[in-house]
Amino acid sequence: MAASDVAVGIICLSQTVVGFLGNSSLFLHYLGLYFTGCRVRHTDLMIQHLILANLLTLLSRGVPQTVAAFGVKIFLSDVGCKLLFYLHRVGRGVSIGSTCLLSIFQAIKISSRNSRWAELKMSICKYVDCSVYLSWLLYLLLNIVFLMYMTGNRNNKNITSLKDLGYCSTIQYNVTIQSLYAALVTFPDALCVGLMLWASSSMVLILHRHKQRMQHVHKTSSSRSSPEYRATKTILLLVSTFVSFYTFSCIFQIYVGIMSNPNLFLVNTATIFAGCFPAISPFLLMDRNSSAPRLCLAWIRNRKTSDIMRNM
Repeated sequence: MAASDVAVGIICLSQTVVGFLGNSSLFLHYLGLYFTGCRVRHTDLMIQHLILANLLTLLSRGVPQTVAAFGVKIFLSDVGCKLLFYLHRVGRGVSIGSTCLLSIFQAIKISSRNSRWAELKMSICKYVDCSVYLSWLLYLLLNIVFLMYMTGNRNNKNITSLKDLGYCSTIQYNVTIQSLYAALVTFPDALCVGLMLWASSSMVLILHRHKQRMQHVHKTSSSRSSPEYRATKTILLLVSTFVSFYTFSCIFQIYVGIMSNPNLFLVNTATIFAGCFPAISPFLLMDRNSSAPRLCLAWIRNRKTSDIMRNM
């Protein structure tokens, strides 16, 4: 076993374990809020779906990639390869969609009441649920074609035009068909990234104007410690992290896509960059949610006090 394969295996394993622990802890945090009867914000719903998408992405790609890096190349059947790649693509797509919805929602929420988004600001909360579930439906349907392209490494000797992706292979069809499918799959991702950049630019501009207005006021601490300010700063950090890793991942995936026999180094590097955001994002969100348990406990204490006073 080459030293490079061992290094890739260690990186993928560390990435998967750290990301799984981070996303699972956030998931348990929201599960605790649900069972204690605490009220969550609309952004929390999008974050919950982002956590599920991150877990799906990490487990469906990180685990088999780790196993393959440590020398076990043929361990999945055709059905296993199709299912894992399909789930990875769905999780990756929902992760993009959830991050995009988070940035758009926050940009509209912090906009001024005199802006052109004033009417949408009052009714946007009604569209959060359907938007999140629509992103799941979109990527579930869009990535069905992956079930046709992927195949295992066990019974691929009869197929001549194959592209080795480590633990699985992909069948190379006509160039025109591949180009059309690549454009179809890439368009929603590119649209989401464009909307993220627009929403992030809007949030930065709004925060800059707000800071300039608050310079004339002596008590600036209230604006900096407000929940909206902290949430906006966290979402900006989340979007910038996503766009950075997504850009590097796309560059390597394009190289893998255009090569008939790609180097395993490119395949492994694309996989590592694709798993960076799902592994890091929960830790970026933990600071934002650190005050939630204290608020929930305060809410429970107030509820118990009101019940006692009512029974007296």
